[in-house]
Amino acid sequence: SAGSITVTSEGGSATQSLQQGLAKCWVNFNGTGTIAARDSFNVSSLDDNGTGDYGVNMSSVFSSANHSAHGTCDATGNYSNAEINTVAASGIDSMRCWNDNPATIDPSLVFATIHGDLA
Repeated sequence: SAGSITVTSEGGSATQSLQQGLAKCWVNFNGTGTIAARDSFNVSSLDDNGTGDYGVNMSSVFSSANHSAHGTCDATGNYSNAEINTVAASGIDSMRCWNDNPATIDPSLVFATIHGDLA
């Protein structure tokens, strides 16, 4: 049907809805100083909630907060990690980045991807 595409697996025995597998939101942004997106899809704005704590607000929101969000970050030359703390239908409320001390950090590279059902 319109807007619905089913993809057959390589072996031909399984199918998958293409819409269900697509990322509905992603962003690559600078987490230092005044945060700013380098590139994004379906992102209306970013929040700087404090050192190493960011929010991602979507242009088109999900039908609920029951979606899958993943975040990563990289502080050049340092071990770093990201953790999604809280999500909402509108995106990610809190994603924190930290180093191996562990201390929260403002990394130069921050990435987030969200999968789910748009409203």
